[in-house]
Amino acid sequence: MKSLAMAWFAAASLSIVVVPAAPAGAQSADASSMGTAVVPTETIYPGDIISSGQLEEVEVTNPNLTGDYVKRIREVTGKVSKRTLLPGRTISVSSLRQPFAVMRGSNVRLVMSMGTMTITAAGTPLDDGAVGDSIRARNMDSGIIVNGTVLENGTIRVVAK
Repeated sequence: MKSLAMAWFAAASLSIVVVPAAPAGAQSADASSMGTAVVPTETIYPGDIISSGQLEEVEVTNPNLTGDYVKRIREVTGKVSKRTLLPGRTISVSSLRQPFAVMRGSNVRLVMSMGTMTITAAGTPLDDGAVGDSIRARNMDSGIIVNGTVLENGTIRVVAK
């Protein structure tokens, strides 16, 4: 029984792995190719809108690189940096946000729809908000504070209580 276990162990440790050859011009999927990461080519400060000219895609060579970092330039372009991004360092997804569509203290239109009736009023956001964010706003005529969702055109769709 002991010799059978030794023979099986010896056979199991001598396995052969066949790797198909990659076609000419194709990238191989060996251990050195771990994908790409986006890094800034210059310092990007908090609040800056990021353009594709400030970025480059590089091959990842560090097997210890962890976390949720950006892999393609198109994922970063047009976003706003929440913190300082240094040249040559990967960009974490959590360090980016969508640009604000409305800014606190600006003038916006508040829109409330109920069936076929639509009511609009002048308002002031009490928070900064990106498209889709739920924020508070003050109706400038009545002074009432309402909650609403920021729309693409910069208006706030008020939700009924």
